Amino acid sequence: MMVERIGQLNPIQPGNKPGKSDQLRGGDRTDSISLSPEAQERAELYQVVELIRSVPSLDDAQIAALREKINDPAYLNERIIGATADRIMDAFGL
Repeated sequence: MMVERIGQLNPIQPGNKPGKSDQLRGGDRTDSISLSPEAQERAELYQVVELIRSVPSLDDAQIAALREKINDPAYLNERIIGATADRIMDAFGL
């Protein structure tokens, strides 16, 4: 008894299931994610902590020097006050 092939099958060629490739190509679909309010809050907290870590720290000597300058009546003039106000406005983007 001899068994012959039924039809043209190529064992090396990958089989395509009907409908499978059509589902994958499916039009103009885009991926998206959404974060929970808790995750958004944690991300904001992380950014604040990183911002605080990036600020240079002041030592006691620097603080004492600043206090002396502020207490000196000659230091606080219109030019210093105006420059300080401008820097504060720039920091807030105003």
